[in-house]
Amino acid sequence: ISEEGSLFKSYLDGSFKLLSPERSIEIQRDLGADLILVFDECTPFHVDKTYTESSMLRSHRWATRSLNRFNSSIKYKPSYGSAGEQKLYGIVQGGIYEDLREESIDFNLHKIDTFGIAIGGSLGSSKEEMYKVVNFTAPKLGNKHPIHLLGIGDPKDIWKLVKSGVDTFDCVSPTRLARHGSALIKGKVGKKNIKNNEFSDDLSPIDINCSCSTCKNYSISYLHHLLKAGELLSLQLITAHNIYFMNQLMQLIRKSIENDCLDKAEHEWFS
Repeated sequence: ISEEGSLFKSYLDGSFKLLSPERSIEIQRDLGADLILVFDECTPFHVDKTYTESSMLRSHRWATRSLNRFNSSIKYKPSYGSAGEQKLYGIVQGGIYEDLREESIDFNLHKIDTFGIAIGGSLGSSKEEMYKVVNFTAPKLGNKHPIHLLGIGDPKDIWKLVKSGVDTFDCVSPTRLARHGSALIKGKVGKKNIKNNEFSDDLSPIDINCSCSTCKNYSISYLHHLLKAGELLSLQLITAHNIYFMNQLMQLIRKSIENDCLDKAEHEWFS
């Protein structure tokens, strides 16, 4: 990692590839992403404050370069996705250090002009630290921008952190869980491991109340069979359920906020 960007080594031919702030924006533009993020370094949780500060300031400089590239006059024709208007998000850095978070908040609110602001960087080594960082940061970002939380997507975390002012989340957990044979469900347990033998003769769907294409057409015993047989179809079907599940969760949270009954909806969800 240098001022110019991040240097990667290709696993295909061993050649080096430089990913710069400018190139990062170009790739996201070309992909047709609706929400685009400035180029940054997500520091590990165990680095010290000196490195965290140095990385944060470099990420701020990268953010300025990202914004300049985003605002350039280049016309993009996305290869994938929609060709609608694309929006850029800044990223608040600073690790677990509140004074650094304050400095990064000021930078994102007053030194650059982006559509949204994401909370990123190291969020600590535990959920307790992550909650502390987010609860410190999110309320200070105001209501001018949509607030995004990077890399967090557990339903328990989502229920908790929307109350801190987070609007949107991203996480690979729905697909990662599916690749390991787990399907998301309501309640405190939160998931079913379909590999378990208890599901080998269960003709019910993952969730009898779910309207996803998987639950409407396939039994959990069939999914169990596909997993045991090593069929990739099982991962596709469970992924479809998990993503549908997350969309339904967010829809419920939005309605609960509108109807001023978020605490009640959360209690019913986990009970």
